[in-house]
Amino acid sequence: MPIRHRQTDLDVAAKLFRGLGEPTRLEILRHLATEELRVTDLVARLGTSQPNVSGHLACLRECGLVEDRPEGRAVWYRLAALELFDVLEAAESLLGQVGSKIELCPGDSRGARRQ
Repeated sequence: MPIRHRQTDLDVAAKLFRGLGEPTRLEILRHLATEELRVTDLVARLGTSQPNVSGHLACLRECGLVEDRPEGRAVWYRLAALELFDVLEAAESLLGQVGSKIELCPGDSRGARRQ
């Protein structure tokens, strides 16, 4: 594969992980990994506002990570791909091994050292 394509793949992968790196979106995905939920269910579980949850769900839906299913006046959300559950499970396992080191990591989101 030409280098240009590999860089594009890496850029897309980095975008995925930036999206997963937002705590509220990650928590939404963790809840949706076990069952379909409505916005009101997520608001109650997360203790945040409806506009906040709706905005994060819109982002996740636009990126293809969640799907919605209208049912009457309610809209139910679920993971769009079961592989996302595997990614979340693998991340939890990895954090069990190296989480304390990651927590103490001096680098910022761009990999540069903080001053």
